[in-house]
Amino acid sequence: MNNIWGVIWLGILICTLSCTAYGQEVSREQIKGLDEQVQEIKSDVLSIAAELNLLEEKLLYPSHTQISMFLALAKGDLFRLDSIEIRLDEQVVAQHLYTFKELEALQMGGVQRIYTGNIKTGEHEVLVSFSGKSTGGNELEYLESYKIEKDIGPTIVEMILAHQGITFNNR
Repeated sequence: MNNIWGVIWLGILICTLSCTAYGQEVSREQIKGLDEQVQEIKSDVLSIAAELNLLEEKLLYPSHTQISMFLALAKGDLFRLDSIEIRLDEQVVAQHLYTFKELEALQMGGVQRIYTGNIKTGEHEVLVSFSGKSTGGNELEYLESYKIEKDIGPTIVEMILAHQGITFNNR
């Protein structure tokens, strides 16, 4: 995308130099017109980039094989989540270390999409381990497994973490 902007600015520079090279003076209206054209092109490029991102996601994660995992903290549970690791069929698919801002967002009810991928239909095992500290400062470490049955169509796994463990919901 940076190459596109470089080409656009290079084109404007060449146009400006060629206009002045032939003894023509560039008026404010011409510059304003060029600026408006650049803004239109910029808007078009951003729109195309958004459409390409959607198409890429549809190609990489077709709905019939797609699985998405979301993570949230239990309401009112103020333990400090430090890290999480998720394994799907014994393969690590997600690892994350939490910053203060991320933890604060989760504690305020935010939800994190931690993994999106493809799996075949059938039974699969999700193994989740997380570590953190309780409000009293004690170390917390949990390791829990969950079986999911993947049908045709997208599957969503919700994980709600609390200082007592993990609650799983599968849709």
